[in-house]
Amino acid sequence: MRLVVQRVLEASVRVDGELLGSVGKGFMVLCGVEDGDTEADAAYCVEKTVHLRVFEDDAGKMNRDILEAGGAVLAISQFTLHGDVRHGRRPSFIRAARPEAAVPLYERYCEGLREAGLRVETGRFGADMKVALVNDGPVTLLVDSKRLF
Repeated sequence: MRLVVQRVLEASVRVDGELLGSVGKGFMVLCGVEDGDTEADAAYCVEKTVHLRVFEDDAGKMNRDILEAGGAVLAISQFTLHGDVRHGRRPSFIRAARPEAAVPLYERYCEGLREAGLRVETGRFGADMKVALVNDGPVTLLVDSKRLF
């Protein structure tokens, strides 16, 4: 499972002009499920998301996690995170999980965040979504349950 985690001041997602979800301070997370991912991958990503210390403390240091900062999460399914662009000009998405495997793991990730005490907003899996955000910092991190960067 691969995440792009962005610390935001605000973020929202729309489908066909309808607002599906929005958050203020917190994270906007793009979440891609890879073929072969399991609930253990989702649990790893939940743990990382909840405990990333990227919010400032009273001294201005990135020392607080999202729970301590009182933030929320906008989680967006994003199969293109597993696009392979090493060969040719058109990305290959062969490593991205099929919807029947990806949807339950994406939903498990979102539910894990909720169980940790976070407010979680989402888009619509497989829809043409319009995502808007104000990146704070900017702080943008990659989390991958299988790879070391």
